[in-house]
Parts: sequence; C-alpha cells; structure tokens
Amino acid sequence: MSTRRSMLDRAEFRHNLACFKAHQTNPEKSMSFFPRRSALARLALPISLAAGLALPAFAQDTTAPAEASPPETAAPAQPAAAQPDPDKVVATIEGQPVTEADLAMALASVDQQYSQLPPEQRRAAAFMAVMEVKLLAARAIAEGLDKDPEFQRRMAFLRDRALHSEVIEKDVGAKITDADLKAAYDKQIAEMPPVNEVRARHILVKTKEEAEAIIKQLDEGAEFEKLANEHTTDPSGKTSGGDLGYFSAGQMVPEFEKAAFALEVGGFTKEPVQSQFGWHVIKLEDKRVQPPPALDAVKDQIRNLVYREKYFALVDELRGAGKVEISDPDLKKAVDAMDAANP
Repeated sequence: MSTRRSMLDRAEFRHNLACFKAHQTNPEKSMSFFPRRSALARLALPISLAAGLALPAFAQDTTAPAEASPPETAAPAQPAAAQPDPDKVVATIEGQPVTEADLAMALASVDQQYSQLPPEQRRAAAFMAVMEVKLLAARAIAEGLDKDPEFQRRMAFLRDRALHSEVIEKDVGAKITDADLKAAYDKQIAEMPPVNEVRARHILVKTKEEAEAIIKQLDEGAEFEKLANEHTTDPSGKTSGGDLGYFSAGQMVPEFEKAAFALEVGGFTKEPVQSQFGWHVIKLEDKRVQPPPALDAVKDQIRNLVYREKYFALVDELRGAGKVEISDPDLKKAVDAMDAANP
C-alpha cells in the first residue's frame, strides 16, 4: 500500500471513530458511522467496484442487538431445508432449458423487491423474470441484434467486469481472516493520538440573574442534579440532572467548552457562562482519555479498510507484472498525473 493511501485510510478511520463517539453521546445529531470513500479512492476504483458490484454489502448498523433471554425450554432444532439441485431443469423456453440455477440468479436480482412474498410466489416471480429475459433475448437474436458491434463491445466489457468481480470475491474477500481484522484494528488504534474528554452536567436558563441564583443555591449545598431537573430549559436535561455525557474538544460551543475543560472534577462554574443558547451553570463529573471502541463495534468498517488495502495491493501487483501501454498521449498524461498524485 502507498503511504498516501494509508494516510487517507487512517484519517478516514479516525473520522469514523469520532462519528461513532458522537453517536454514543447524542445519536440524534451524529453522522453515520459507515465510512465514506475518499475522492482519490473513488477515482482509483474501477467501475464495478465504484458501482458496488464487486464488494459485498456490509451492514451499516454497528449497534449490536440486545441479547434476548433464552427460553426455559429450547425448541428442538429444525433440520436444514434441502437445497435444490442447481442443474435440475424446471422449464423450457424456446427449446432452451431453465434450471434451478437460473431461478436462483434471477431471484437474487428481485429478492428485495419481492421479499414480502411467500417462497413459492418469489420463485414464480423469478421464473417470470427469466421467461421475459429469454423471450426478448430470442427476439433480439432473431433480429440480429447480437451481431451489432456496439452490443458486442458492451458484452465484452460486461464479461470482463464479471470476471473482475469473481477475482475480487475469491482472491480478496474470501481470504480476509479474523487475524487480518484484528491486526488492522490494533494498527489503527495504536496510531491514533490520545483524545481527552470530559463528562459534564449543565443547567441552562434564560437570564444571568437566574444562573447567579442557582450558583448561590449550589454554594449553600443544594444538589446540582435536582436543580437541573427543576430549572434547566434544556429538554434533555430535565430528567437526567443536566447530564451531557462525555465530549471532547470541538463538540461544544467554544464558551461552554472552555469553561467545562477548565473545571476540576466535582467543581462547578462560579460565574454564569453565556452562549448563544442562554446562560449555563456547569458541573464537571469526570475527565479521561477517550477509550477506543471495541473491535466488534467497528468490525464492518475495519473489514472495508482491509478489503480496500488487499484490493489495491492486488491491483498494484498486477499492474507491475502486466503490460499496459497507453498510445493516446492525452490519456497517458492524465493517467500519469493521477498516478503521481496517488503514488
């Protein structure tokens, strides 16, 4: 892997960790944790990868489902349904056989659309799709459309693209191991700089006078959480004692952040803090170095990163061993410029 590409991946991974942390603190305001490909990565990926044809669909939801309580008596295991013979002929269309394998491929293309149908109706829908394709294909052949040069060029490209996808599936995706994921995770975590964060509570009110009155009550021994539930105008703080959870630099408005990070654990602001939202009284609950997410929480993103690294390594290997000659001078200049920008 190139240094530049590794730097892009590391920056992207750190961005994802920050987004994951924001999701833990405030899910409603967080960005999706699913990683975004950089512009350079998008340019470097061939069409079938960029279109999502070669990569498997990785789950975007990184939140593990709640573990259900086991029933008192486990139900007996059901035997696995027998898989149909892929070579079994189920119909003929214009004298050409239609097999179970044909239905399976068609079903894969319509499965989401017909996912609510019973299995037999999904199977029938798959056959209808196969029938329409084969009847119209036979019509195209009868009209000589398969001899059209543009069609033949398109078919050659689609064949190459399908073979490209097969190589990626067999030589890249299928060879990613748990050890690969753990090594990539450990490497990314080790390279991340430590991030300090604090946990704070606040009471938000409309006027400085209200905030000063609350500070006076705190000086007299009043309980911060109780005052927050009674007085804060922040809707989320009325039942949580004003708890904001953990946050790091850059996640809060500057005035609030500066005051919160300046406090000692257990202390509260002796003067009201003004922001665009009103007047705050802030209490600091804890300081710590932000812990990294567990591997299981970011496994899909790590898999994407390893997948891309292995893909680029394979492409670099094949480009080095292969013979690529660009005869068009303008195209060669553009390709050379792109290679120079992403060595």
